[in-house]
Amino acid sequence: MFERIAELAIRRARLILVVAVVAVALMGALGAGAFGKLLGGGYDDPASPSSRAGKVIDEKFGGEPNLVLLVRATEGDVDAAAARRGGRALTADLKKEENLANVISYWDTASPDLRSEDGRQAMVLAHVQGDDVERDENTKSVIDAYTGSYEGALTVKSGGGATVNAEMGTQSGKDLVLAEAIAVPLTLVLLLLVFGSLVAALLPLAIGLFAIAGTFAELFVLGSVTDVSVFAVNLTTALGLGLGIDYALLMVSRFREQLAAGSSVEDAVRRTVSTAGRTVAFSAATVAAALAALLVFPQYFLRSFGYAGVGVVAIAAISTLFVMPALFVVLGHRVNSGRLPWAGRGRTAVRAPLWGRLAGAVMRRPALTALPVLAVLLLAASPLLGITFGTPDERVLPGDAQSRQVSAVLREQFNGSDDAALHVVIDAPPGRAPLTTYAADLSGLEGVVRVESSAGTYADGRSAAADPGDKALGRPDAQQINVVHSLAPKSEAAQSLVEKVRTVAPPAGAQALVGGVDAELVDSKNSIGSRLPLAVALVAVTTFLLLFLFTGSIVQPVRALLLNMISLGATLGVMTWIFQDGNLSSLLGFTAQPMEVSMTVLMFCIAFGLSMDYEVFVTSRIKELHDQGADNESAVTNGLGHTGRIVTAAACLLAVSFFAFGTAELSFMQMFGLGSGLAILIDAVAVRGVLVPAAMRLLGHSAWYAPGFLRRFHGRFGLSEGGPAPVAEPEVLAESRG
Repeated sequence: MFERIAELAIRRARLILVVAVVAVALMGALGAGAFGKLLGGGYDDPASPSSRAGKVIDEKFGGEPNLVLLVRATEGDVDAAAARRGGRALTADLKKEENLANVISYWDTASPDLRSEDGRQAMVLAHVQGDDVERDENTKSVIDAYTGSYEGALTVKSGGGATVNAEMGTQSGKDLVLAEAIAVPLTLVLLLLVFGSLVAALLPLAIGLFAIAGTFAELFVLGSVTDVSVFAVNLTTALGLGLGIDYALLMVSRFREQLAAGSSVEDAVRRTVSTAGRTVAFSAATVAAALAALLVFPQYFLRSFGYAGVGVVAIAAISTLFVMPALFVVLGHRVNSGRLPWAGRGRTAVRAPLWGRLAGAVMRRPALTALPVLAVLLLAASPLLGITFGTPDERVLPGDAQSRQVSAVLREQFNGSDDAALHVVIDAPPGRAPLTTYAADLSGLEGVVRVESSAGTYADGRSAAADPGDKALGRPDAQQINVVHSLAPKSEAAQSLVEKVRTVAPPAGAQALVGGVDAELVDSKNSIGSRLPLAVALVAVTTFLLLFLFTGSIVQPVRALLLNMISLGATLGVMTWIFQDGNLSSLLGFTAQPMEVSMTVLMFCIAFGLSMDYEVFVTSRIKELHDQGADNESAVTNGLGHTGRIVTAAACLLAVSFFAFGTAELSFMQMFGLGSGLAILIDAVAVRGVLVPAAMRLLGHSAWYAPGFLRRFHGRFGLSEGGPAPVAEPEVLAESRG
């Protein structure tokens, strides 16, 4: 297959490049519309009890409160004449908004629960209607129209879940622009340092552009037929730029190496495609397999990263395999053009001496060198013993975000809020007596402030005096019951309350569904936790099969899986130490909170896939030398000598793309960027530099073991090195970076 690709590039190079340019233009035009198709949110399982409760409330009760307008009196308290007039006018205006439902105001109800303890502030609750895209737009419209000074008597701020999602979407776009403004110039500088010539440095950027444009077009198409998260854009740019550079770097390095070894341009292309091209194909397959595991989760936030990840990997690999050889044919020796002043014309060794010496030292004393590295990685993983999980809320936003400020006031100044209440939906019309008993039982649970129902309001297991109940909570075919509590949202106590509410027996013949932010968190954790073993199994099995087909050994895949799990554990442990335990919070500017469950799963899949990327890079050259007759020690030492510089450069370049997101204002994007970048560096240095040669030395010849029937299977179906015989490599390169 790779020989045919090389021959196609040699015969039709200019045609391939013309088609590529047209394809980029078309994909860019199509992908420009992707941003209008992508959604915020997507953290919940649509089949969970909390999501089903939310749908019933939307359909039959006008929706749960997801917008909180915190209104402060400019002078005096909220019952002063001017504040009262302004509050009533504000409420009337909000009720006229066709995209708002269930507008509940202190000035309409005089409920003390909607008034702050100091009397200076009051709440207006509402439900913003529409799907995720429409809801964000409607929320922004309300914020623009009503926040700030209102009629001179009031100051209005916006909070609640709808505002949080809208602000996260806006902040995500700002973070993306800043990250790319940092990553792209820095990447170009690093490429110039690595290659020492302008032409060679620009080739990887061309592949990255192709991958990003193609994936944006894919997201446009998918966003037109299914739900896709706006955060998929962040992964597309980081991974597209990084992997495009990784794959192109491997190809350019091998092509220049073959030219320096005396090959003709055509033979250099053939050898590059049959070796580095094969590595790119298998590397892409392993990364795509890891990211495809995200598709088993029902939350479209996670599935979206699977769509984007598999797409960007596939497009980066295809463009590398077809466009890059065509560029080599057209450029020929001009690939070294544009030599930079610091790139001298002396001669330097093909192999990287440092990596070769490191591999040799490790293989002489494998236990002595590997054990300290293992100890450090296990120590780094130790914070995982205390890990807890959550979902995004206003705390992921910067401190000056309106929704954060509103949330802080609600916790400090109000006695429970309907915005954070549990919403229980009963799917049958119970009689008044069973409904009363059920509401009273719920009100007796620890932490519950009151229970609101159509039969009345209850506290401490009994009815509040002279409260006839809210008739809007009753329908002929359903009942809504609001359980207002004083517990911190998404705390362990609040999650425990969800379980307690679900254990209270509903009226006979009825089913109770529990919704609200705390119920959504409980259900998200259960949903992801129940599917995580399947996702991990799919990653492990597909990776094992691909590495077996790549190496012909059953030991190499097991070795790779074990070492990758160790490096992943270290990465996740450090992220837990930072983002959950709060270390470095003052430096990075975030609020410590439980690890975001979806982002942790995403980081696991991405870091695992990228670890396998470098696994394939290194193992490919080791196997190539082993197949040429080198003994195990020589194959490992020389293989790392040849690939060490490439892996280091590729890791640094890819890490830059992710580390750029460390500048994000959204804390879970900070965690994603810093964690992914750290995982790449740990893998490239500690695992590839020390643990791989140590393991290969300890395993000896058994590193390449496979039972007879599997050797025969690999001989028939495995993808082995092909193409022309390698040109003998000189000890030095004619082209040098100095």
